[in-house]
Amino acid sequence: MLVRAKRRFVSIIAVAALLTIGPALADKPSGSLDRAVPTEITGIPIDFDRDHPERKAFGKLIFRGGLSLYAKTSYFGGYSALAVDPSGNALLAVSDAGTWLRSTIDYNGRLLKGLSHGVLGPLLDKDGKPLADDAERDSEGLTLIDGTVGGGTAYVSFERDHRILRYPFTAASFGPPDGALPLPSETKKMDANRGIEALAAIRTGRLKGTLVAFSERLVDRNGNLKGWLIGGPTPGPIALKRIGGFDLTDAAPLPGGGIVVLERRFRYSEGVKMRIRRIAEAELKRGTPIEGETLLEADENLNIDNMEGIAAHRSAAGETILTLISDDNFSPLQRTLLLQFALADTVPALAGPPRAP
Repeated sequence: MLVRAKRRFVSIIAVAALLTIGPALADKPSGSLDRAVPTEITGIPIDFDRDHPERKAFGKLIFRGGLSLYAKTSYFGGYSALAVDPSGNALLAVSDAGTWLRSTIDYNGRLLKGLSHGVLGPLLDKDGKPLADDAERDSEGLTLIDGTVGGGTAYVSFERDHRILRYPFTAASFGPPDGALPLPSETKKMDANRGIEALAAIRTGRLKGTLVAFSERLVDRNGNLKGWLIGGPTPGPIALKRIGGFDLTDAAPLPGGGIVVLERRFRYSEGVKMRIRRIAEAELKRGTPIEGETLLEADENLNIDNMEGIAAHRSAAGETILTLISDDNFSPLQRTLLLQFALADTVPALAGPPRAP
């Protein structure tokens, strides 16, 4: 109990620094990279339940490995959004310092092992130069429109200067953007530091061609989180029930349809929490507020940090794998964590969601 109490105290101090005096403590690069550079990434294995490492079942998920990530460059960190290749063998992340990270994901069987062949590079402005102004480069959302993480087209959302840009990218460059989406009029009410955090481009099924976008904390008169279906067959506003005071930090399309959303909550009395909800395709519609299905809720007694990015892919065995990344805000008090889970109801050996001990 003493260890957990100390852990909670450290977590509360760290996240409090993030929310109050974080900018003063953080060592965020003053400018962006000028080109893509190979970067060695060290991944230290971690357990999700540090006190019971043998435990693998959490809510409706199965833990498949975690890493605490480090690199010897000031440009590594601040990751707010994530995409994983359909093969599950590579990732792409964007940072609130105006950079991108691409890396191979290494496995030991089904278990997350490490990252290799890392590359860091700058997000480019429309003039082809790296985003350098701090008010312009705060990228928060990422979703692939076509291609894979090695090359294709993506939407990226930014806060402070709220916008969603369309980026063509290759293995060596990201941009310049070739267009911008008109934002819904309600986004004018978003706080500067709480913009469109979650993007999920639907590439299959009834909603093919739809971009699902959610703000971090903008709510309607009933307290529901505001979101939008942009493009596709049924565009318009949607609402996600705000449960327990959580904010939205990311979303990702699921291989079998629908999306998952990642949420975060901080209170001085309890530290930081995270939650993952699954939303069926049929729920993504105007009118009735969306509730979804809670897959996992965790606090700092489990191995989490400021979890901000989520991606989903289908493994060769047919399992739906969720990958999460944390935003360390370039603070020495926080960590860049990479976590992987399998959806229990897609694991062939399980008849249904496991019972957590």
